Amino acid sequence: MGNDGYVPLFETKRAKGRMIYRLFATSMFVGIVLIWVYRASHIPREVGRLGWIGLFGAELWFGLYWVLTQSLRWNRTYRYTFKDSLSQRYENELPGVDVFVCTADPTIEPPMMAINTVLSVMAYEYPPEKLSVYLSDDGGSDLTFYALLEASNFSKHWIPFCKKFNVEPRSPAAYLLSSESSDPLDANHAKELTLIKKLYKDMENRIESAAKLGRISEEVRLQHEGFSQWDSFSSRRDHDTILQILIDGRDDPAAKDIEGCALPTLVYLAREKRPQHHHNFKAGAMNALIRVSSNISNGQIILNVDCDMYSNNSHSVRDALCFFMDEEKGHEIAFVQFPQNFDNITKNEIYSSSLRVVSEVDFHGLDGNGGPLYIGTGCFHRRDTLCGRKFSQENRIDWKRDDNRKTEESANELEERLKGLASCTYEDNTQWGKEMGLKYGCPVEDVITGLSIQCRGWKSIYFNPERKGFLGVAPTSLDQILVQHKRWSEGDLQILLSKYSPAWYGLGKISPGLLMGYCTYCLWAPNCLATLYYSIIPSLYLLKGISLFPQVSSPWFVPFAYVIVAKYTYGFAEFIWCGGTVLGWWNDQRIWLYKRTSSYIFAFVDTILRLVGFSDSAFIITTKVTDQDVSRRYKQEMMEFGTSSPMFTILASLAMLSLICFIGVVKKVVTDGGSGVHETMALQILLCGLLVVINLPLYQALFLRKDKGKMPRSVTAKSVFLALFACTCFTFLY
Repeated sequence: MGNDGYVPLFETKRAKGRMIYRLFATSMFVGIVLIWVYRASHIPREVGRLGWIGLFGAELWFGLYWVLTQSLRWNRTYRYTFKDSLSQRYENELPGVDVFVCTADPTIEPPMMAINTVLSVMAYEYPPEKLSVYLSDDGGSDLTFYALLEASNFSKHWIPFCKKFNVEPRSPAAYLLSSESSDPLDANHAKELTLIKKLYKDMENRIESAAKLGRISEEVRLQHEGFSQWDSFSSRRDHDTILQILIDGRDDPAAKDIEGCALPTLVYLAREKRPQHHHNFKAGAMNALIRVSSNISNGQIILNVDCDMYSNNSHSVRDALCFFMDEEKGHEIAFVQFPQNFDNITKNEIYSSSLRVVSEVDFHGLDGNGGPLYIGTGCFHRRDTLCGRKFSQENRIDWKRDDNRKTEESANELEERLKGLASCTYEDNTQWGKEMGLKYGCPVEDVITGLSIQCRGWKSIYFNPERKGFLGVAPTSLDQILVQHKRWSEGDLQILLSKYSPAWYGLGKISPGLLMGYCTYCLWAPNCLATLYYSIIPSLYLLKGISLFPQVSSPWFVPFAYVIVAKYTYGFAEFIWCGGTVLGWWNDQRIWLYKRTSSYIFAFVDTILRLVGFSDSAFIITTKVTDQDVSRRYKQEMMEFGTSSPMFTILASLAMLSLICFIGVVKKVVTDGGSGVHETMALQILLCGLLVVINLPLYQALFLRKDKGKMPRSVTAKSVFLALFACTCFTFLY
């Protein structure tokens, strides 16, 4: 407490051991510089010259990129909130909160998943009259609308049940699954839990039955006038705005649960779509929600979540408000970003989907430099900052002001009046998508939106509580994870090459450390070039017996050995500290290699093609539906190949090339008795051997597995041919 009696609503702590880490990082940098010196001073005159120069370039890149990543570890910051203090001081002055849930395709984002997320946020420990939930359905699906209608009825039972028994998590599916392995609190809890299970199962059966039929029955359509809005529906890409206020929490006396308590407002929106108008993907949907919600509830705080990211902590909204409502620092904060966590991660994270180090280390480092990136889900925003407001010391929200739009209009009249706000032409000749709302023109619109907010002078906060705020569904097959990272890395590289590049757009507007942090992610895709070179050239040179690294007895061997051992020892320790396993770390190294030699290649090429006009931006939705066989193999931690993806062809070809080169050098050692190979080429043999070992699951998929997750024969044939062709050409032409 200060002299003026100020008691903060949150606490900030710096990571321990920062000086020790900085000494370690300094020693690493010295080792990297010595490697550069060695490469520059020992360039061969003839044999191996081109390979040597290429490795020099790759090591320059790796070293400089490593320097960038230090911005994420140099000044890590951790936040802690005081929710009790918030309640004591502001319980009667809490602001309105609007929650945006976005879905786009009912076939790959099942309606049951979406409504579980909706129900989880409707059940927040927050005054219901100040809470409004909006579902944006970019698929314009009457099935999704029907599911939300069913959820609105089920919420009358679910919300009071959650608050009565302090249920966590408040996604019905997640809670009911967890309740199977725990005993009820008492007889009353057991009785009500049985009823909730029955109501949920009945709702699920009705929705699943409608999904199997592919249509909503006429009997159901007659029960709610909202279905009439699909009478003029042509297709998901050609339809009018569909807006329905399913629960009107403004002043409707019928908006009560079974115990007579108020319910949050619940709204369905499918914005207008026309083939001749570009709809700007998720950013366009979010901007339509911002406009429509401003005329219904107009919450001062906006939370947006993807349809698969259900609330795992009913107090998350109060955690976020501890930052926004802090009397001394709250007026500086534009958004509070929670980490992206998942509830279907296997013990050893076969696809490294948890983003463990990113969540537990990297984003804390960004927070210490001025704030994390906005990642598009699990983020609380001030409404005015999303609408383009610039920071000034006077930008303090009057939390006592009631911004809820009171109107004499009925729900039907309000719906009709607001449909125009979600029309295709509303944004024409306006600043929406430019200076207002989410930015357009990039597959990762969330990142440039967050960057532009920070460049207007605002700060952001990263909050990573012990009980995770949101849990989602991670990809369960290798092709899904590679496609997801292709989209992310392509979008980030497009940002780097656009007018919103942190290199010039953020220069002088955000801290140097934060600028470097942004560049770390924007340069994901170009990493493919150095990694691809390092994965191919040293192995090929083994076939010719040409050494590209210092001998073991040379003093120059020391910096190579130190950097390799220190980097991977620290990376291993960091991964274990973040809660991972030994095998999980090894899987993480494999996926690191696979992303850089497949996803990032396609992202890099597509970005270049887009720059020269041969490709357009596209938004690829990661499927949330998994085949039962795929799901079973995922739980058994067996890698899933099974499709003839071009990415798999590249990975398999590189794996076969490493195997052929390794067999070649082993044969040479055996037949020639070694002849000093261990001394002169130890690091090359080690690198090639590690590439072989890390690809063992891929070799199994190519040659040993019989299940449907094996590598397709066409990919096997192509990869063997390409690897043999590359080795043969190099051997005879070099």
